[in-house]
Amino acid sequence: MNLDHLDWHTSTFSGENGASCVEVAPTPAGVAVRDTKDRTRAPHLHSATAWRDFLTALRKGEFDHS
Repeated sequence: MNLDHLDWHTSTFSGENGASCVEVAPTPAGVAVRDTKDRTRAPHLHSATAWRDFLTALRKGEFDHS
């Protein structure tokens, strides 16, 4: 599946060159996520519900390891 036509966005946390992060793009079924450093690899596809749940947990700090 070729997803190059999608509107990919790089995180604002990725720095000036954007080479140390991931990119996300909305899809009809949810969201695609790919490695900015290696765009030749297949992106991970997630449902809209799974992506929303992930972002909610992220904002709540559920992945913070102090």
